[in-house]
Amino acid sequence: VRWTKTAGSASDKFQETSIYNETLRIEGIQRVQGGRYYCKADNGVGVAAIKSIRVDVQYLDTPVLTVHQTISDVRGSYYQEKTVFLRCTVNSNPPARFIWKRGNMLIEQSKDNGVDIYEPLYTQGETKVLKLKNLRPKDFADYTCQVSVRNVCNIEDKSVTFRLTNATTPPMIRLSVNDTVVVDPGQDVLLTCEVTAGFPLPTVMWSRYPGPLPLSAQVRGPTLILRAVTPADAGFYNCTAVNNVGNPARKNVNLVVRTMSNLTFQITPDSNKDSETIQMGRDLKLSCHVDATPQDKVNYTWYKNGAPVYNSDSLILLRSDPDMAPGTSSLEIVDMKFRDLATYSCMANFPGSRVPELRVDVNISQNSVSPPVLAVPPGGQVVSVREGGNVDLVCLVVDGKPRPPILWSRTEKDLLMPGGRTMIETADGRLRLKNVSRDLMGVYRCQTAPYNGLNIKRRETQVQLNVQYPPILDPVFQDVRSRNYQMVTLRCTVLRSNPPRLTDIRWFRNGDFIRMPMPDLKETPELKFKLDPTNNGSYECRVSNSAGTSTCTFNVSSQPYNAEFYFDTPNPVRILKGNNYSYNLQWTQKDPEATDRIIGYWVNVRKNKQSLLSKQIDLKGKEPEKGVLLSHTISDLRIPLSYEVRLAPITTYSTGEYISRIIQYSEPYTYPRPSDHVCGFEDDRICGFSQDRGDVFDWTRQNHLTQNPKRSANTGPETDRSGTKEGYYMYIEASRPRVQGDKARLLSPLFNVTSVRGPKGSGRVPYCVSFYYHMKGKHIGTLNVLLRVRSIASVDSVVWAKSGDQGPDWKKAFFDISPSGPFQIVFEGIRGPSFEGDIAIDDVSITVGKCKQENTVASAGKTGKIY
Repeated sequence: VRWTKTAGSASDKFQETSIYNETLRIEGIQRVQGGRYYCKADNGVGVAAIKSIRVDVQYLDTPVLTVHQTISDVRGSYYQEKTVFLRCTVNSNPPARFIWKRGNMLIEQSKDNGVDIYEPLYTQGETKVLKLKNLRPKDFADYTCQVSVRNVCNIEDKSVTFRLTNATTPPMIRLSVNDTVVVDPGQDVLLTCEVTAGFPLPTVMWSRYPGPLPLSAQVRGPTLILRAVTPADAGFYNCTAVNNVGNPARKNVNLVVRTMSNLTFQITPDSNKDSETIQMGRDLKLSCHVDATPQDKVNYTWYKNGAPVYNSDSLILLRSDPDMAPGTSSLEIVDMKFRDLATYSCMANFPGSRVPELRVDVNISQNSVSPPVLAVPPGGQVVSVREGGNVDLVCLVVDGKPRPPILWSRTEKDLLMPGGRTMIETADGRLRLKNVSRDLMGVYRCQTAPYNGLNIKRRETQVQLNVQYPPILDPVFQDVRSRNYQMVTLRCTVLRSNPPRLTDIRWFRNGDFIRMPMPDLKETPELKFKLDPTNNGSYECRVSNSAGTSTCTFNVSSQPYNAEFYFDTPNPVRILKGNNYSYNLQWTQKDPEATDRIIGYWVNVRKNKQSLLSKQIDLKGKEPEKGVLLSHTISDLRIPLSYEVRLAPITTYSTGEYISRIIQYSEPYTYPRPSDHVCGFEDDRICGFSQDRGDVFDWTRQNHLTQNPKRSANTGPETDRSGTKEGYYMYIEASRPRVQGDKARLLSPLFNVTSVRGPKGSGRVPYCVSFYYHMKGKHIGTLNVLLRVRSIASVDSVVWAKSGDQGPDWKKAFFDISPSGPFQIVFEGIRGPSFEGDIAIDDVSITVGKCKQENTVASAGKTGKIY
């Protein structure tokens, strides 16, 4: 059993790591853990079983109240004769209701021409704005925004208060340092964010990008203190001042911590002559580069035999070499003479910094510099290793001074090296790979690095890695059922193998070797035999190559498949005399013809794991048919107890495995009852209707009194079909997290059709379906009515449909159906392109007989008449 979770709808990808357990326990649940959870049961037999459950996490955050005005800031009279907006925002589930107060007095829009309360465009109920038009003296007061989810899950109301005065101003700040601060490692850094304006007094907050503030950071009011900074502390530090008036004031500082590492050099012979060696009378260039932060502040100094080098006709210093990587310094030797053969040193440092300087020495002589030569050791061109093993790929510099590092990469540009890198540097040319997998197989390139050596055309060669692995077989496991005394054929297909040549194929039964002629190693392994009660069991085909052995496993038996319980039985409970009840247990038999004839079933009833009843159900010569229901009544059960029922099929030669289900007592519900001639959804039981567990979201029951005050305007009904505030109806909520195409299905109770023909041979029994619908809004999707007929497999067919805005009134629809068996009516609401798409239904009636003569409509499958 595996649990997975999606974020919102069943079409989303899994968002969390799978959890393997029958019970998923979520402790201290957070709102991000809300959503739809899927339970998948898979034992390798048939199609996996999947069920889902939606977890709704209900919460109410503290609201945030911000103050804005219509025009830009005017010093001295910020709110004098201005229009002011108090904006209150809250996150909640379910959506919250807003109440505005001035002092302790409730603000009502209709009683004060100086205020306006509205919801901004492009919000979906989480924001409410109080507009104060041309401020009056009485408007300078305390304002409270109170939000409520009406005590759902015992969540109490929350509120926030803001004092509006003629001194109210937005925040302004300035920093004590420049926009960029450069420091040495180990220094202390103080950053102060001074508030220069703002009432109420702004709150100053510090943050960092990327990542959070360092653990050693100390915030004391507006000052941020960083002790003994390290390169890891570098980044952008942001100061934000907030007093909920206007927009927050923000400033940022780029903190740069000096670092210096990895000093490298290059020797470039006369590039104009394509030279690869030092030659007298030609030019030579020495280059020096260090990885540093900040790169442009590095100072390079060159020395010849310990003495500083200055620009001359024969020695030219380049602070930044345009032919090299940025931040590279070069020394060019023009028309080399014997006097130029010497030891040259390059020193890199930050002037005035405590960061240690770095130095590299390069000896230039006719015998100290020569081009490199790469070679692969004998037998190393192709290296073989078993999957999971370790291996070294070797590429050596056998000649050349100075000896450069070796760079390894894959020859196929889209393939990466271990660790996800494109290239790996090795000092000795030895690339060590651990726990090798087959995806590392291929050709590897080794080449000389241009730094710490001659800057010439790269030398390179290749090494091929061959990863050997055991055969990959199909199937890994297969459950094989058959009748006794029939031929069974088992096949084990070799999909891939490296090396491809097989060395051995052996068959085993229950662990014992089956003696048989050696099979052809080039053909698909196959075993044929006649099944009988003595040779049921586990069969294995073990296929080997020089890298290992893999196995196909077959569970072969004449044991029948499991029975499968039917969970949609209508009204399975029947009240008996006393305090007893009976239960109509129904099931189908999976693939009854696959094995020997099923002659009966063992049924076992248990309570608290103690057996109360065990008996055999005799089929009396009638064989089960695929998809056809079988039933058995279990009597003498006590109200209101629940029981475990176990069922196993019986054949002439064997008994199948038990399957188990829990039966629970529930009050019988017959629909339609005389009082339910029309279902107005007035009680919680909604006339036996139920939510489809396989859809994306659910229909909601509400009336005018329970409507969400934050609900989207211009969509959905104000009252039920009768026009009373107390009357209920069912609707789909189109606001977030719903997206276009999400479906909600409401299922009627199951109608048992006992007679498939009407009176006087008039064909199937007709039923009249009647209901009212409300589809107001510019984003209305589709309302479908489906007929679901129960047989071997449930079949849904659309018998009525309507899409788009249908106006502000309730409308009636009705049509006839003539189902071929037990049936349900399904109301399917499909969310439109945006949130103004609520669809509602009310006063549903499903009665025997055709609709009244004056309401004659087309036959089932066509759209009915509409009032």
